[in-house]
Amino acid sequence: MASTLTLPPITPAQQWPAGLLLRAQGIKIVFFDVDGVLTDGGLYISEQGETLKRFHTLDGHGLKMLREAGIVPAVITGRDSAPLRHRLAALGIAHVRYGTEDKLPAAQAMLEALGLDWHQAAAIGDDWPDLPVLRRCQLACAPANAHPEVLGVAHWVTTRHGGAGAARELCDAVLAASGAYVNLLDRYGQ
Repeated sequence: MASTLTLPPITPAQQWPAGLLLRAQGIKIVFFDVDGVLTDGGLYISEQGETLKRFHTLDGHGLKMLREAGIVPAVITGRDSAPLRHRLAALGIAHVRYGTEDKLPAAQAMLEALGLDWHQAAAIGDDWPDLPVLRRCQLACAPANAHPEVLGVAHWVTTRHGGAGAARELCDAVLAASGAYVNLLDRYGQ
């Protein structure tokens, strides 16, 4: 007769500042920039002129977990490329605006389409085009290597750089504030 091993619940190893968790409560949508947030900001251009990007798997899994928890991951980016479209499709990201330098109208349209408001939104960006969205969100975040003006408006700065897990840090914090983090962790740990 085989015995069944019952594992105890996993205790999270991460800790978040109380002020961050309070600010992140009630977040229903998170806006992500691409270059400098979901990528390291570098552009690899082939001889044929094709732009290639490097994405971090930790960030991708964080976006998937937001979706699982009922929090909308949304991407607004100034660029458009086949590799970017392929990556976001693979992650199941349904709310995307490509080739948008003026990000505020795109974010506002997404909020209206989903019946949400700025107090339910978080965003992470690294450069000046992200400022209008960051300044309106309940929770504005920046990767550690963001431009100084973006760091100046951020409520929270990640410890990791863009393209190296910064987006995942934000995802984890929002998941923790929503109460979904421990349930997801326990499910993965079984």
